[in-house]
Amino acid sequence: MRIGIFGGSFNPIHTGHAMLANWITQFTDIDRVWLMVSPQNPLKEGYSKMLDMARLRMAEMVSAHCTNVITSGLEFTLPRPSYTINTLDALREKFPGDTFNIIIGADNWAIFNKWKDASRIVSEYGVIIYPRRGFDIDASTLPENVTYLENAPMIEISSTMIRAGIKENKNMAFFLPPDVYDFILSNSLYK
Repeated sequence: MRIGIFGGSFNPIHTGHAMLANWITQFTDIDRVWLMVSPQNPLKEGYSKMLDMARLRMAEMVSAHCTNVITSGLEFTLPRPSYTINTLDALREKFPGDTFNIIIGADNWAIFNKWKDASRIVSEYGVIIYPRRGFDIDASTLPENVTYLENAPMIEISSTMIRAGIKENKNMAFFLPPDVYDFILSNSLYK
């Protein structure tokens, strides 16, 4: 099975994340997308173990409504700091019959050479890039094992904007799946 690893803090996960993950499973040759929830950096302001578990739970809510999208908390079990190459190596060891590609935005591709073992990620696993405004990609210049999803929807929603809106008591209902929004409100997250 070919699995796309869509990693992030998902703080919170929003409709843009869900739309992209679901689009990839429906319009590409990726069999499944795994939402890989990354542990929040303990050095960042506002870190809490409770928020880690809440982010994982919200991602599970999203994957429950998508076709061939699942949530993984594997990175919570790996040594820190969390590097993508370590996650991919752990997945290959645990699921030797599957192949794994990472899914990143064009903004991350622009700095990908700074990632730990970036060339090994490309050669051994592969990279799938989705478009981001302001980051043009010439697919003809990409290395082998790197795919640009030029037809993927470009979604301009950010978790930062959603957190700020919730903190200011704005209605964020159309930016979040309903069960995620209810979970955030009922648990007073991001206040």
